Amino acid sequence: MRLRIFTEPQQGASYDTLLAVATATEQLGFDAFFRSDHYLPMGVEGLPGPTDAWITLAGLARETSRIRLGTLMTAATFRLPGPLAIAVAQVDQMSGGRVEFGLGTGWYAEEHTAYGIPFPDLKERFQRFEEQLAIITGLWETPEKETFSFQGTYYQLTDSPALPKPAQRPRPPMLIGGKGKRRTPALAARYADEFNVPFEQLEPTKELFAAVRKACVEQGRDASDIIFSAAQVVCCGKDAAEVQRRADAIGRSVDEMAESGLCGTPDQIVDKIGRFAEAGASRLYLQVLDLSDLDHLELLATRVMPQVADL
Repeated sequence: MRLRIFTEPQQGASYDTLLAVATATEQLGFDAFFRSDHYLPMGVEGLPGPTDAWITLAGLARETSRIRLGTLMTAATFRLPGPLAIAVAQVDQMSGGRVEFGLGTGWYAEEHTAYGIPFPDLKERFQRFEEQLAIITGLWETPEKETFSFQGTYYQLTDSPALPKPAQRPRPPMLIGGKGKRRTPALAARYADEFNVPFEQLEPTKELFAAVRKACVEQGRDASDIIFSAAQVVCCGKDAAEVQRRADAIGRSVDEMAESGLCGTPDQIVDKIGRFAEAGASRLYLQVLDLSDLDHLELLATRVMPQVADL
């Protein structure tokens, strides 16, 4: 089981804060640093304001050396697929080939209206998402000195030089995630190197993993080619008092997080991670919400990570 740190900077974080968390993530031995791709906070003021996911990761690409870097998930509504493929390929080059690219439909309507971003209905968002997957993977996988063209409903590319190429060949790993029962598993079976279930309990997670495996069979793909992962909020403490203190700091209930996430002492969290491993997950994204609490990361690294490494 690999543990990855997942941050939500729209809730309030500067680049310097994210750099401190990413540096701790690397030094403490976690597998990766990921961040959300949002421009508006949820339920808080979110000061000093949003930071852009790929600008952040470009900076971290030059200031870290080992950890994988990526998004859960980049919103397909935010960027045109051609420029997005260029940006992600460049960050992959800047990092020496450490990018993992999570792409989703986009879902948070208010951030779109707040910053003047078009927000189509769900059907159109899925259609655009599917075209973006085809375009971005197509651009990256086109051999050098050849061109790429695409004629879709929403996007048309003619004789693109399909440059620059990412450092990873033929492309960075693609992450697709979500809780949809039909279209999401089908797209994951077609495009994903990793399928992620965000913030869900064990039984629904198992069902979503099974839906992707079924879609792989239907499309003639070996499901063992896909990594299965989950994202869970984490709140760990050496004892009950420390767990409560950390829960209070993020405005969450211990009982609610114990039910819906990873909350408790290291041994309690190890036990639940073991159940996710039994469900088929080989990676867990630990959503840390208090980005000033680097001692929390150290506790997870020293008391949880060694116990789950062999799961």
